[in-house]
Amino acid sequence: MRIVIAGGHGKIARILSRHLADRGDDVVGLIRNPDHAADLRAAGAEPVVFDLEKGTADELARIVEGADAVVFAAGAGPGSGAARKDTVDRGGAVLLADAAEAAGVRRYVMVSSMGAGRGGAGIEDEVFAAYQEAKKAADEDLMSRDLEWTVIRPGGLTDEPGTGKVTMAPETGRGTIPREDVARVICAVLDDPASDGVVTEVISGDERIAVALADLTE
Repeated sequence: MRIVIAGGHGKIARILSRHLADRGDDVVGLIRNPDHAADLRAAGAEPVVFDLEKGTADELARIVEGADAVVFAAGAGPGSGAARKDTVDRGGAVLLADAAEAAGVRRYVMVSSMGAGRGGAGIEDEVFAAYQEAKKAADEDLMSRDLEWTVIRPGGLTDEPGTGKVTMAPETGRGTIPREDVARVICAVLDDPASDGVVTEVISGDERIAVALADLTE
């Protein structure tokens, strides 16, 4: 498969690139900073410089044309304000969906956020509330489209080694998950057409990823 990952220099994206490349997939990682190109190549991905905040859907469509799937794993990142949560976490996701539609790419996997379905309701921290609102809007935009989409909402992210065991459900309750296991879940849903139309939270648990996904989609 040819997979285009938005947010290619993020930790999850680099781990995902390594997993996909190791199994023989052709991986393209979108980066804003050309200085990050070497990191992507080391992970097995082809770096392409594209700014989700400044580029157009037509420009991005030319990059994703011919791909089997796109993955949105971008984010404004820590230290960014509420405005960039909207322009990256919402606007970037919408731009990727526009480009996918224009290029005829049907499969779209969204890396969202636990609790995104509720948006910023009840969250006192202004920036985190804006982040959750951006994720909610991005998810809802994607779910309104005639694409083969899956929305993954991971719990608190850690850099611990992955275990390959998770809990997946529309609502799992609070919990954490290694970034490596999030990447493995993305790999699994890319391979599973039954995950089309699925929205799931995911945290560390006791089921192997393949089993947890099968239980979710049966």
